[in-house]
Amino acid sequence: MPHETWVEHRRSGDRELLGWVRPSGAGFVAVDRLGRDLTGPLDWTDAEDALEAHGLHWLAELWQLTHDDGTVVRVRLVEVSPTRVVVKQDDLNAVGEEAAPTWTLPFPAPPALAPFAGDAFTFDPGWGR
Repeated sequence: MPHETWVEHRRSGDRELLGWVRPSGAGFVAVDRLGRDLTGPLDWTDAEDALEAHGLHWLAELWQLTHDDGTVVRVRLVEVSPTRVVVKQDDLNAVGEEAAPTWTLPFPAPPALAPFAGDAFTFDPGWGR
């Protein structure tokens, strides 16, 4: 859960949550939807501007999850909430009987979840192993 001192910042048009602004010393830090610091200390307006500029499009991109044993899995974000982050193995939206594996991560998301570092245009089931 976000700390009680974090203040939600919502997009003005549709009121979608973009992240939070949290106090840091004499300034404020923009925190993204994964609970990660987006900026260092800034003034309040600049922290809000950073969240607006960052937007939400990055949530739809490819990610990678590194397991404790070092294997890396190409994943998509399924749910991002202030209590948890759920990812599923990228299955290219396959339709079938077998569902792709999912993993539930804590909030803030751990460093094991990172933007995808491979070639997003090549699907290699063995990537990261």
